[in-house]
Amino acid sequence: MRFGVIGAGVIGRTHAQTIQSLSPRAELAVVADIIPERAHELATKHGVDAATSIEEVLERSDVDVVTIATPSGRHADGAVAALDAGKHVIIEKPLDINLEAARRVAEAERRSDRTAMVVSQHRYDPASQIVHKAVRAGKFGRLTSGNAIMSWWRSQGYYDSGDWRGTWELDGGGALMNQGIHTIDLMTWFLGEPVEVYAWADLLAHERIEVEDTAVATVRFANGALGVVHGTTAAYPGLTTKVHVHGDQGSAVIDHNKLVYFHSAGDSSEDYAYGAGGSANQAEAALAAAGYAAKEEKDEPTVAGLTATSHTTQFQDFLDAVEQGRSPLVTVAEGTQTLALIRGIYESARTQRPVKIKELTS
Repeated sequence: MRFGVIGAGVIGRTHAQTIQSLSPRAELAVVADIIPERAHELATKHGVDAATSIEEVLERSDVDVVTIATPSGRHADGAVAALDAGKHVIIEKPLDINLEAARRVAEAERRSDRTAMVVSQHRYDPASQIVHKAVRAGKFGRLTSGNAIMSWWRSQGYYDSGDWRGTWELDGGGALMNQGIHTIDLMTWFLGEPVEVYAWADLLAHERIEVEDTAVATVRFANGALGVVHGTTAAYPGLTTKVHVHGDQGSAVIDHNKLVYFHSAGDSSEDYAYGAGGSANQAEAALAAAGYAAKEEKDEPTVAGLTATSHTTQFQDFLDAVEQGRSPLVTVAEGTQTLALIRGIYESARTQRPVKIKELTS
């Protein structure tokens, strides 16, 4: 399948490298950016064509898939145009910055016969896969609570590096929408549909931005479980992300994308029960038992001899989904659910009242 990448910034470069890592199944044909120099630079790096608009890309009959790597507030516009032009589409997180835009993407996908996928690459991490499988198998019993914790640091220079950063119009939010969305997405994937939220958010350590750099929230899920969200880019010098899942028969903790604790009272085998210390050896045993071979980590993993990226496994799933006529793991509906929770947090922080998610999605 031949790809066009829309947006040649940091994420666009990741998309381009990801596509190249999947050769010959995937081939990069063109890169587009409204800044011509940026488009030409990335296109030249990969030996492909450059364009300055999405329209140029969508007119090409040799492009099967478009990836959207523009500022967040422009994701839906690009995705809808691509779907209406008969292209499959991969949308970088978030799906967009508001739920009306998310609905437009869903409607465009329904009226097309194309496949749309939202990037959430950490769902494909071995730790995430193990925890999700255990949840669905009832290994933790009744789910009772969970935490999504992201304690990062972003300098003022980070926010000053682009006019769109830290704006409601294009960034759609701060610590939660831009950085914490991956951690929040995993919590919702594990615990299910969020139904109500109460939150606080503030700008505490940065200047010249409109959005929050710190937010906390409590969440109630449809199954009765309760959750806590803590996201900040004001935690110097920056710590790891963590996701906790707890039930009346077991618990799991993912720290920095690694499974560091897992216990299930209903299964004494090493893949589902190991000690409170959560040692590296025990984690490796759990991963191996779940079908993930323990191996040394490398800075530059390879697929088919080419340098892979954090997105490669998810893009592989997309190619499989299109070829097999099935949905990818992270659908538009899944991306919308995570977006709805973040929008609910922002609405609750703004109004200082509990917010029911269905009030936002109906």
